Amino acid sequence: MKQLKLQKLVLTNFKGIKHFELNATGEDVQVFGDNATGKTTIPDGFNWLLFDKDSNNKKDFAIKTLIDGKEVHNLNHEVEATLLVDGKPLTLKKSFYENWTKKRGSATKEFTGHKTDHFIDGVPVKKKEYTEKVASIVDEDIFKLLTSPSYFNEQLHWKKRRDLLLEIAGDVTDEEVFGMNKDLEKLAEVLNGRSIDDHKKVIAAKRKEINEELDRIPIRIDEINRGLPDVSGLNKESINADLQKIATDIDAKQEQINSIKSGSEVNKAKSEISDIDLKISNIKNEHTQEGQQLLFSLKARMQEEQSNINIQRSELEYLKASSDQNNKRIKDNEELMNKLRDEYVEENKKEFNHESECVCPTCEQDLPQDQVLDIEKKFNLNKAKKLEEINEKGKYLKEQNVSLTEDVNKTQSKVDKTIEQGKEKASEIKRLEEKIQDAESNVKPITENASYNKLMQERQALEQQIETLQHSVEESVQKVQTEINELKLKQRGLEEELSKFGVVDSSKERISQLEAQEEELATEYEKLEHELHLAEEFIRTKVNLLEVKINSKFKYARFNLFKTNINGGLEEICETTYEGVPYSSGLNNAARINVGLDIINTLSKHYGVQAPIFVDNAESVTQLIDIDSQVISLVVSEADKQLRIENKSVEEVA
Repeated sequence: MKQLKLQKLVLTNFKGIKHFELNATGEDVQVFGDNATGKTTIPDGFNWLLFDKDSNNKKDFAIKTLIDGKEVHNLNHEVEATLLVDGKPLTLKKSFYENWTKKRGSATKEFTGHKTDHFIDGVPVKKKEYTEKVASIVDEDIFKLLTSPSYFNEQLHWKKRRDLLLEIAGDVTDEEVFGMNKDLEKLAEVLNGRSIDDHKKVIAAKRKEINEELDRIPIRIDEINRGLPDVSGLNKESINADLQKIATDIDAKQEQINSIKSGSEVNKAKSEISDIDLKISNIKNEHTQEGQQLLFSLKARMQEEQSNINIQRSELEYLKASSDQNNKRIKDNEELMNKLRDEYVEENKKEFNHESECVCPTCEQDLPQDQVLDIEKKFNLNKAKKLEEINEKGKYLKEQNVSLTEDVNKTQSKVDKTIEQGKEKASEIKRLEEKIQDAESNVKPITENASYNKLMQERQALEQQIETLQHSVEESVQKVQTEINELKLKQRGLEEELSKFGVVDSSKERISQLEAQEEELATEYEKLEHELHLAEEFIRTKVNLLEVKINSKFKYARFNLFKTNINGGLEEICETTYEGVPYSSGLNNAARINVGLDIINTLSKHYGVQAPIFVDNAESVTQLIDIDSQVISLVVSEADKQLRIENKSVEEVA
C-alpha cells in the first residue's frame, strides 16, 4: 500500500492569502475559519501544485491576488508542499508570476504574459520533469478520487462511477444469473449468441415493426371496404344468362352479314384475282432470279469479308492489350530490381559494431569474448541470409522479364501479321463494292416486263368489277352491323356489372388474408412480450446479484445500479445511498461526507494508495468514520476571522 501524507503546505499570495502555513506533520488536522477566510483555498492550492487545477477540477481559476477587483502586479504566487511518500520526504513547489520585458528603445517594461517555475526538493526543473515526477507518485484521476469525499458522487459521471464499481467488485456472468433463476433457461435458448442488451434491441425493433403493421392493417381493411362496388341490386346468374344470349345473337347476325357479302359473281371475281396474283408472283420470282442472283452472291461475299475483318480487329485489340500489360509488368519488375540493388548495397555496407553490440544493456559492462564471437557470428549469418534473399528475388524478377520480353516479341509478330491480313481483306472488300455497283446498274425494274404489266391490268379490272357488285349490298350489311353494335354496347355494360362480383370476391379474400396476418402478428407480439419479460427478469436478477456483490465491498455506502420506470422497464443508473436515502436527494451533508469517506476507504484498498483527504464543511459532521488515510478537516468557525490550525493527534493526547 503506497502512503502519501502531507507534512507541510505553504501558500504565498495565492487566491488572496498573503501567507499561510499548514503544518500537518503527516497527521490529521483541523483548519478553522469563518466564511471567506480561505479554507477552500487550501485544497485548491494543493491540487494546483500537483495538477494545475483547483479542487473543483477547473483549470482556469483566479490565482492572483485582487484588491478592489483589480489584480496586484509583480507578485510571486507560490504553493509549496512537503510530502511523505512511503515515509520518504519530497518537497514540491510552483511559482506563478508576471513576465515584464523592456523592449529595445523603450525606457519602460511591458507585460508579456505569465511564467511558472517548478521545483523538486528545491531544485529548479522543467515542467515535463515535474509532471512526470507527480505522475510517478499517483495518477491524477485516482488522486482526486482518494482526496475528496465528494468527487466520486458529485464530479464523476454516473457511467464512470458504474464502471469503477464494476472494476472493484467484478461483473456477474450470465451463467451465474441463469443459475439463480431456472425460469430464465428458456431465455438462453433464444439469445442465439446475442447479449441481453442486443436481444432487447432486437425485440424492440420487432415490436415496433409489428405495432406499425398492426396499425396499418385496419386502415387497409377499411380502404378495401370503402372501395367495394355496390352489387345489392344485381343478380350474377341473370347477368351471365343475358351475356350468353347476346353472344349468340351477335354470332347469328355476323353470319347474316357473311351471307349477304358472299354473292357468286363476287366470289368468282375474287377467285380470278387469286389466280392472277399467283401468276404475278411467279413472274416476280423469275425476274429476280435472272437479274439479282449475281448481286445476292456478291453481297453475301461482302458480308462474309466484313465479318472476317471485324474478327481481325478484335484479335488485334486483344494482342495490343496483352503486349501493353506485359510491358507494364517488365517496367514494374525493373523498378523492383533497382530497389533490390539499392537494398543489397545498403545491407552489404553494414558492419558489426563492437561498441554497441558487445556491451550488456543492463550493467553496461563488456560482454565475455565467447558471447561477443557468438553475437558477431549471428550478425554475419543474418547479413548473408538477407543478401541471399535479395539476390534470389532479383534473379526471379530478371528471369520473369526475359520470359515477358519473349511474349512481347511473339505478340508483336502476331500483330504485324494480323495488320497485313487486314490490309488484304480491305482490298478484297473494295473490289467487291465495285462489282456490286456494276451488278446493281444492270438490274431492270419489274415494270419493264410486258407479261407483268398485262396481268396487273387484268387484276385492276376485276377489282373494279367486285367494287360495283359490293356497292349494291352495302346498305343491307350496314343495317345488320348497326344491330350488332347495339348488342355489343349492351354486352359491355353487362360485363362491367359482372366484373363487380369479381372485385367483391377478391377484396373479401384480401380482407381474410389481412385478418389472418393480424392474428399471426398478435401471436408473434405476445411471444416477444414474453421474451422481453424474461430479458427484464434476467436483468433484475443480475442487478440484485451485482448490487449485493458491489455493496459487500463497502461498509456504509450502498449503490442502486438500476431503476424501474413507470412502464416496468429497467434503466441503468448509478445512485449512491446511505440507509436507503439517495445521495443526490435527501441525504444530509454529514452523511454525504461519511459515505464519501467510506468510498475512499474502498478505493484506497483497490488502488493500493492512501492520500491526504480534504473534508470541506467538516463542522456538519459530529463524528467522522474511521479511515486510515490522513484527514484534513476544513471547519466553518465564525469566531475565527483568520485561519486557525489544530492538530488532532496533539489534541487527543492533551
